[in-house]
Amino acid sequence: MSHYDTNLDKNRANYVPLTPLSFLERAKEVYPNYEAVVYEDRKYTWSDVYKRATKFASALEKIGITKGDTVSFLAFNTPEIFEAHYSVPMSGAVLNTINIRLDANTISYILKHSDAKVLVVDRQLHTEVKKALSKLDKKIIIIDIHDKFADQSKLEKIGELEYESFLNTGDDNYIWKMPEDEWKAISLSYTSGTTGNPKGVVYHHRGSYLMSTGSAVAWNMPNRLNFLTIVPMFHCNGWCYPWTVPMLNGRTICLRNIDVKKIFELIDKYNVTHFGGAPIVLNMITGAPKSDRKKLKHKVHVLTAGAPPPSIIFKKMKELGFEVMHVYGLTETYGHVTQCAWNDDWNNFDEDKQNEIKARQGVRYPNLEGATIMDPETMKEVPKDGKTIGEIMLRGNVVMKGYFKDKAATDKAMAGGWFHSGDLAVIHPDGYVKIQDRSKDIIISGGENISSIEIENTLSKHPSVSIAAVVAKPDEKWGEVPCAFIEMVKDKPTTDKELIDFCKETLAGFKVPKQVIFCELPKTSTGKIQKFELRKKF
Repeated sequence: MSHYDTNLDKNRANYVPLTPLSFLERAKEVYPNYEAVVYEDRKYTWSDVYKRATKFASALEKIGITKGDTVSFLAFNTPEIFEAHYSVPMSGAVLNTINIRLDANTISYILKHSDAKVLVVDRQLHTEVKKALSKLDKKIIIIDIHDKFADQSKLEKIGELEYESFLNTGDDNYIWKMPEDEWKAISLSYTSGTTGNPKGVVYHHRGSYLMSTGSAVAWNMPNRLNFLTIVPMFHCNGWCYPWTVPMLNGRTICLRNIDVKKIFELIDKYNVTHFGGAPIVLNMITGAPKSDRKKLKHKVHVLTAGAPPPSIIFKKMKELGFEVMHVYGLTETYGHVTQCAWNDDWNNFDEDKQNEIKARQGVRYPNLEGATIMDPETMKEVPKDGKTIGEIMLRGNVVMKGYFKDKAATDKAMAGGWFHSGDLAVIHPDGYVKIQDRSKDIIISGGENISSIEIENTLSKHPSVSIAAVVAKPDEKWGEVPCAFIEMVKDKPTTDKELIDFCKETLAGFKVPKQVIFCELPKTSTGKIQKFELRKKF
């Protein structure tokens, strides 16, 4: 044994588990009176945020929440969900943020599968949530978020408890819980897979800490930045920025709903310097009427991810004063883990060539240990020729712990010591990755994942449908939308409107097919539908 391994053990003085919770504690100690979170007329300092988070954690403990329990949030981008990124893990529990656009069936599935003990929910979502709760075979504690800026006065209460009054049942001097091991879970996010039911992605404290520090470095984020929450905080924990921004003593400006006019107003009012958004949000910004836009007083830094952006979007955003960087990642990787890091040599290229390069998925973040393109069968790297297609493979501390209660899916996703992204891409001679297609049949619409099989299963329940196949159809606004190809049952005619209305009964609006085409589906000799033939039609 080496002398470097003798009498040099870990102890409480030299080893502390990594956790992003420490960022809030430091911000409260160093910058207690700095403005931290802003939403409409609500403004909180770091001292306020820390106090509110610890009191909510204490209140959770008082109602029986203990280490390893799941606390779910169904909320818009308001201070409550920002605070949850600290309060819930401070109690030792795991934060489960749920997509507010989901239908009742999926919400119900997530609440059941996650073993949620508490659901904190914005009252605006009462219709789908009440349906979801009626499908559960257990009772969970419901805490309402009442937002006076969302015209909720006429909406029914969902739970007996209300967020602010519940928070105030907590103790001011509550001693919050550090994770005894940085591998402990901090959050649970559900993502669509190739089956109808979503899979639960588990993050740990270590990965969340490293994602926060790595993002700050990769994006050159300065201290005292002003960050606008366009990316939903339910999506990959807001790309982990609720943990990153406090580390930098930044200010978070909450945007409840995507409203381009409001975006420009907030940029102007709060000197917003940074935000993230899917390409659809950038399209909305560049396509907005002049009456909704304000001339920028300074450069605004933007990250875009969620779907491969068209190269023209970079030109349009630059003309308005935005500097856009393209990044790539998945729910399974805490959000974005590759970036199209700019090389100064490219400044000599013409604008079209530069924008083409900017549309690449790029190279790995400093917090990712490996990103390459491999043949998934041989697990060997493909040539760096910009032509040979393989699968994006990732490795590092910002890869999820695994899928919640799904060992088979976890083992499959991490076979061979790499995380299999499911995205097909090429790698250029300079090492920059560019996505070509998806090996899964996931449709990415407006940055949200949609399972084609879930839609197919719904359509197949209609008495006139013999076989249904759903693929992504390119769309200028959303990037992609679902398109359904239908083989009908003989002598049972139907219409596209009837099938679309049928889907609306059980599916969230963004999952409903935007077009229905009746035809004989192309199949292999064994009867498998050849979806690649359907895609060729677009």
